[in-house]
Amino acid sequence: MVDLESEVPPLPPRYRFRDLLLGDQGWQNDDRVQVEFYMNENTFKERLKLFFIKNQRSSLRIRLFNFSLKLLSCLLYIIRVLLDDPTQGHGCWGCSSQNYTPAKIDWSPIIWVNRSLPLWGLQVSVALISLFETMLLGYLSYKGNIWEQVLRIPFLLEIINAVPFIITIFWPALRNLFIPVFLNCWLAKHALENMINDLHRAIQRTQSAMFNQVLILISTLLCLIFTCICGIQHLERAGNKLTLFDSLYFCIVTFSTVGFGDVTPKIWPSKLLVVIMICVALVVLPIQFEQLAYLWMERQKSGGNYSRHRAQTEKHVVLCVSSLKIDLLMDFLNEFYAHPRLQDYYVVILCPTEMDVQVRRVLQIPMWSQRVIYLQGSVLKDQDLLRAKMDDAEACFILSSRCEVDRTAADHQTILRAWAVKDFAPKCPLYVQILKPENKFHIKFADHVVCEEEFKYAMLALNCICPATSTLITLLVHTSRGQEGQQSPEQWQKMYGRCSGNEVYHINLEDSTFFAEYEGKSFTYASFHAHKKFGVCLIGVRREDNKNILLNPGPRYIMSATDICFYINITKEENSAFKKQEQHRKNNESKSYYHGPSRLPLHSVIASMGTVAIDLQDTGCRSSSGPTLTLPSEGSKNGRRSSIAPVLEVADSSSLQACDLLSDQSEDETTPSDDDISTGLEYVQYAKGYPPYSPYIGSSPTFCHLLHEKVPFCCLRLDKGCQHNYYEDAKAYGFKNKLIIVAAETAGNGLYNFIVPLRAYYRPKKELNPIVLLLDNPPDMHFLDAICWFPMVYYMVGSIDNLDDLLRCGVTFAANMVVVDKESTMSAEEDYMADAKTIVNVQTLFRLFSSLSIITELTHPANMRFMQFRAKDCYSLALSKLEKKEREKGSNLAFMFRLPFAAGRVFSISMLDTLLYQSFVKDYMISITRLLLGLDTTPGSGFLCSMKITEDDLWIRTYARLYQKLCSSTGDIPIGIYRTESQKLTTSESRETASQSQISISVEEWEDTKDTKEQINNRNNHRNSTSSDQSDHPLLRRKSMQWARRLSRKVPKHSGKTAEKISQQRMSLYKRSERQELAELVKNRMKHLGLSTAGYDEMNDHQNTLSYILINPSPDTRLELNDVVYLIRPDPLAYVPNSASSRKNSFCNTIGQDAREETQL
Repeated sequence: MVDLESEVPPLPPRYRFRDLLLGDQGWQNDDRVQVEFYMNENTFKERLKLFFIKNQRSSLRIRLFNFSLKLLSCLLYIIRVLLDDPTQGHGCWGCSSQNYTPAKIDWSPIIWVNRSLPLWGLQVSVALISLFETMLLGYLSYKGNIWEQVLRIPFLLEIINAVPFIITIFWPALRNLFIPVFLNCWLAKHALENMINDLHRAIQRTQSAMFNQVLILISTLLCLIFTCICGIQHLERAGNKLTLFDSLYFCIVTFSTVGFGDVTPKIWPSKLLVVIMICVALVVLPIQFEQLAYLWMERQKSGGNYSRHRAQTEKHVVLCVSSLKIDLLMDFLNEFYAHPRLQDYYVVILCPTEMDVQVRRVLQIPMWSQRVIYLQGSVLKDQDLLRAKMDDAEACFILSSRCEVDRTAADHQTILRAWAVKDFAPKCPLYVQILKPENKFHIKFADHVVCEEEFKYAMLALNCICPATSTLITLLVHTSRGQEGQQSPEQWQKMYGRCSGNEVYHINLEDSTFFAEYEGKSFTYASFHAHKKFGVCLIGVRREDNKNILLNPGPRYIMSATDICFYINITKEENSAFKKQEQHRKNNESKSYYHGPSRLPLHSVIASMGTVAIDLQDTGCRSSSGPTLTLPSEGSKNGRRSSIAPVLEVADSSSLQACDLLSDQSEDETTPSDDDISTGLEYVQYAKGYPPYSPYIGSSPTFCHLLHEKVPFCCLRLDKGCQHNYYEDAKAYGFKNKLIIVAAETAGNGLYNFIVPLRAYYRPKKELNPIVLLLDNPPDMHFLDAICWFPMVYYMVGSIDNLDDLLRCGVTFAANMVVVDKESTMSAEEDYMADAKTIVNVQTLFRLFSSLSIITELTHPANMRFMQFRAKDCYSLALSKLEKKEREKGSNLAFMFRLPFAAGRVFSISMLDTLLYQSFVKDYMISITRLLLGLDTTPGSGFLCSMKITEDDLWIRTYARLYQKLCSSTGDIPIGIYRTESQKLTTSESRETASQSQISISVEEWEDTKDTKEQINNRNNHRNSTSSDQSDHPLLRRKSMQWARRLSRKVPKHSGKTAEKISQQRMSLYKRSERQELAELVKNRMKHLGLSTAGYDEMNDHQNTLSYILINPSPDTRLELNDVVYLIRPDPLAYVPNSASSRKNSFCNTIGQDAREETQL
């Protein structure tokens, strides 16, 4: 080590610390050479060029000085004209004056003028400076061609105006010589243009081309008028002896084409000058006006600028989109301006494309033209952001283009836009819409982010277990007054339209009339009594010192005065008026003895909601089959009407038992059930924990049902056997629960959010449905790594276009079929044709498997009218007319009465755009929606689920009693009802279908082989007959069938058995209905694939029903059989001690410590 250190050479003297203190004395002996760079710029010419041309500020000063000199020369000319008197005679300097003789043209007044010595001295000085500056600038800008510099018009004008003055210095007799100094106005115009250009360079701000062109036009017009005034006045010195004012009057009258004729030129030189000036004006001015009109049209396309003064005095938001469609624009404007406090806001649209015809037409409507400003420009340019006054904006909405073929590229553009806005205006709140979840972490800095695929897949997943969740969320995030459908004769449309006006609002507890009295009481007590008293549904709270929102924190949560309450109501409390209960009750009693749709007396309704408990119901854990309502005892049935336990103000530990889903008391996971033993299936144990792998960065961790060991990738393939199992179709697996099939183009990372809500820890194990992913393209390894830990999740490569693929994946015994919109079909030459393939494929599924619940995603909400399309359905035509009426009234939810949307069978992600817009006013809406969909899990926050009303539950009778029952027993909060009713068969198609089915049954019963025409005649006779109906005379019906059979079997004598068989086959084909043909097609394909047709035979047609949602219905709403009630259930882990540690340790023993989370960037 010592040898190595000794070999290190010492530092040079100038690097020693002593030399740094005492100075570098060894520098003189240093042999280095100092090099100077850019020596070419040190020449005299380059220094002058740097000062006069290159330097922005000095060049601007030179231009301004030159402009001032030209104006001064023109001013001196006017002073000379005013001081000159043509009647005193003219001549050279020192010569005798000659009198003016009007009889003929005397050229002496035109050639000679009277110029005083001081004025001459000033003009000579200005001419010398101007000529010197012109020669210097010509020298500096010289590039090798001398004639190019000399023959320029500005240089020639400078020579004409300056050289004669310099000559008069050496030849005094020419000092009174006329020099057209007024031509310096054109040089002033040229200097003004250069000055404006240098001004833009100096201050780094570019004025619009419109401003420059207007300035050029005005200066050109002024130069023409000034030249004409001075020229006419000077030439008429030998004629009418006009003053400057007379010349100004003449030029204005002439150029305005009025031509009074009271002032006219007298001599021919002045007349010639007028002709020349008019010709010049006719050539120059139209060119200027044409350029100005072109720039005006371009400015109309680009939108101009948003005024700085308006930005500082008025409030505005900026909407940034890559392409603006009329649907997107109207959705934004209708939702944004639906809030009263946003009426005075301006909307500035910044879009790089030109405004299309439809958007232009809409923005010309006075309601929008005064509040919406369209700017064509790019968010990546600071100039365009400055035009939009982004730094003064209240918010910036950045929307992605979902119609792009490459959605990843669309996200990249959105990310760059968000970065550009954040760089330019760091304090401007950002509301960003992103398409793919893997790109979300790039914009975490944004105030509010909505990831389209996250929300879409989570909503579609909940649609499978909570029907019409997509419709429920869509109605909640749309602003409405609940006035839709109130003029309709249909009762369900009135109730559905009224309840659709419910939205989520917030208020501080201490400031609220709804909830102030419940301070210090439990959450469920406050929720039930607020609904009982005011009809509002309290769904969540937020502590003052906590940013997390808790949905239904449960009965053990005690309300505090500083809590922020979130509730569902028609309108917010600030816009509500309250009446005393006694007055309201008297008014209702005077109107009707019965109250509401319950048809119960008022005192019965009140008694049913406030009766003291007699029969305390079981408050234990619910079974895994879902919530059930305990029936009243037999004694209570024979006696007085059964009552429900009251909701306690403070939860009692004895009345509420913790449902520990970690141990899953409702089911024994350690031992197999009897069903498992009887079926002989291999029993698989599940664990609960956090998924060890996530396909992308930024996914929210969710406690889920997981396998102890991950499934090999080969076992995830449903239709192909492997060394671990030999199953090749869904039927062979023998699943207990029905399948959920997802048909998608690719296994995107967003599809992970479809699986997680269906495998959440609060879903009972026995209710887990197998999930089959029907993919057009094989999934990648990252996605398989993420899903291999979930139980009963499979994939299959196939398409919904292929019937064999559908049958292999188990469509015949599937509970739900989710059809996801394909990315490759989202863009089309005609916008609304993007859904054509999806709609036709779903219609085929609808006809082949009529009882299958199909949930479809569309690109355009307007296309949902084609879902389950029936050409002759008069009821659908009536709904179409209702939709048009609601749209004419200005409704934001005109499509809500379409049966597929009301039933939750169709969904468009564009309908969730309003969630981002509404978050500007309600910053909590995105968080609440994510909690409802299960995208986020906050400790202590509840989750969305549902329960079905059975015959055993009808003793509850009303929604208010159901509310009380749930709050007092399980702590659940109901928020709405999904109701299914039988659709009235009033359509011609339904009557025709019914008659066809009746005839088909009759024919099959009696082995009839009648022709199709005979069927139609018999059907018409059956419709027209009254007393002689065949159904009233079985004997006549039997004889007619036998007669028809004998006729069909009569053949010519020369025909053999072959002809008879062909005739029988032909008749059997005629008598089959379309439904039978489709069923036969499916059965044949199933037999060909070796599949059993038992499941398909059990399928029934449920097309003649309609379903709809009632959000927060009135307390006296009657419960009906098969109603599905939406519930927000409290977190089961909230009552388990040390739940946080339990969550962390529940899965750590089953998964190795070396597991790493793989992400895809």
